[in-house]
This record gives sequence, C-alpha cells and structure tokens, in this order.
Amino acid sequence: MTSRERVLAALRREKPDRVPYVEIGVDPAVADQLLGRTPESGGPPVLIEVNQRTVEEEKALARAMHKDNITYVLRAPVFADRVAGKDGRLFYADGEIRSRADLGKLALPDPNSDELYRELETFAAGKEDFALFLATRAGIFAAALSMGLEHFFLALHDDRPFVEELMDRYTDWAAAVAERACAMDIDVFLTTDDLAWKQGPMVSPEMFGEVMLPRLQRVGAKIAKPWLLHSDGNIVPIVEDLLSLGIHGLHSLEPEALDIREVKRRWGDRVCLAGNVSLVTLGRGTPEQVEAEAAGLIRDLGRDGGYMLSSSNSIASYVPVDNALAMGRAAAEQ
Repeated sequence: MTSRERVLAALRREKPDRVPYVEIGVDPAVADQLLGRTPESGGPPVLIEVNQRTVEEEKALARAMHKDNITYVLRAPVFADRVAGKDGRLFYADGEIRSRADLGKLALPDPNSDELYRELETFAAGKEDFALFLATRAGIFAAALSMGLEHFFLALHDDRPFVEELMDRYTDWAAAVAERACAMDIDVFLTTDDLAWKQGPMVSPEMFGEVMLPRLQRVGAKIAKPWLLHSDGNIVPIVEDLLSLGIHGLHSLEPEALDIREVKRRWGDRVCLAGNVSLVTLGRGTPEQVEAEAAGLIRDLGRDGGYMLSSSNSIASYVPVDNALAMGRAAAEQ
C-alpha cells in the first residue's frame, strides 16, 4: 500500500497493510533538526495559522520520520495578543474581540478568492503518494481565542447572541473553505478546534448541543473528503454528538484525559481513532519508552484496522529528535 492508501483505509476502518503513522503538525524547531539544518536565530515568529513548509520540505520530513501524511495549514486568523515562547513560537494571550464594537476588526481573507488556494494547489500537485491533510479550524476555537477564553465563556452566559455572531463569521468562513478545498486534491480535511479540558468538555454537553454542534454541522455539510476532527481533552461526554457529524476520525485522545481502549471498545466500529502517544513520554521519556508505548497502541488498537498512530497532540518543540524518530520506528517495525 502507498501511504495515502494506508491512511484512507484506516479512516474507512479497514485493515491496511500496517497501522499508519500520522502527525497533524511538527514544530519548526524539531523539523529543522530532522531536516539537518540549523534554525536561524532571530527569525520570524512562528504563526500556526499559516503554512510553514513547502511540499518538498514536508515530504522530506515525512520520509525522515516514516510518516504517512504531509500537512498544509490554512486557518483563519486569530485576533488576539501573542506572547513569545521558546524557539520563537507565539502563544495566544488576551483576545481583541471583546464586544460587538470590535467585530469590525474581524477581517478574514476572502474564502472564495483563487489566490487563497494558489499555494495549496501547488502543494497538492507535488504530494506524490503521501496522504495530504488540510489543517484548518471549523471556527469554534478561533472565536474563543479571539475573545480570550475566560471572556468567551463568561459571554456565553451574559451575551450569547454576540458570541454566536462571532462564531457564525468564523464557521461561515470555514464552510466556504471546506467546499473549495474539498474540490481540490487533498485527502483528509482536518479541523483543529479544542472542545474539552482534561476534566471534560469546555461547556456542558447541553450547551455544546445548542450552540456549537449546529455550527459544526454547517461546516460538515461542505466537507466532501474524509474528516479528521482534532480536540484535546476528555471528549467522551460529547462523542455521540461528534459522531452525528459524520466524521471519519477522532484525533488526539490524550491518555491523561481518557482511556483510548475504552473509546475503541465503545465506538471503534463507527470511527477511526488516531493519537494517544503521551506528550509526557515524548517530552521526558526515552526513545525505548516512546517506542514501547507506540507498539502497545498498535498491538491493542490496530489489529483489526480503524487506528492511526500519532502523538496525543503534535510533535512539540520540547520533543527530542530521537523520541520523534522512535514513533516512526514503531510504525515501520510492525
């Protein structure tokens, strides 16, 4: 099987020749080391809303890591202050959209402009046999970040119509992007909207069903390629709602938040699972510990298909290169 065939088979819950290994992202600091180049000091800050690498760089990284996918990033901008972290990575701070008066700041790129997809078209033309993931957001989390998380959750109680208007602007944009991108040669439509903390969903299941689910449905109606939905945290209380969207895969499934083997037992006949290799192990463990954890997941979850090996988020800047390589080794040595 090619990498693309392997990933698509897993998303159909069929049994591929081996469990695929995918990542939704690799931090530029780690990627530079894997590609054998020295990062430039004082370079531009890393914005996770924009694409960071060419298709040739993504393929070289996938080969180095024995990864089955490459990723192109096309996210709506987030309107929030940012704080610089290690290796130039920027982290969101206070949101800029605090009231209806601020909605004029929400200048999103035209989702119907040919120019917005020009680079993606070139990227897709050069993907070869890798599975091309288009990484975007469905709009929920971009709205929350643009308001600031605390203000977002308070406003859901105090001024829900305002929050819904902001979410509508983002989800309408995401729906238009989905329709356009899925007509192109991508393989997987990946949405990265965090919906839960480790303790459970960020809002009650009732509010999720009232406020967020209908907007995810609007985006989902335009997704014509396999849909991989990423969220950190314990999503177990809203899994049934998420499955009602027609998603093909659930990503992250962090072990500190839920039991992936129980999720597999309950819902594995309805959705592909991806992830669960702990970032704690990846960041602090040895390569042998990473490989053992990954091999256990392959053994327990991949026997009958419907599982893709992945970290429980992405390959972060603090992951040692040897640990990142151990993931691919576990996949290759099945």
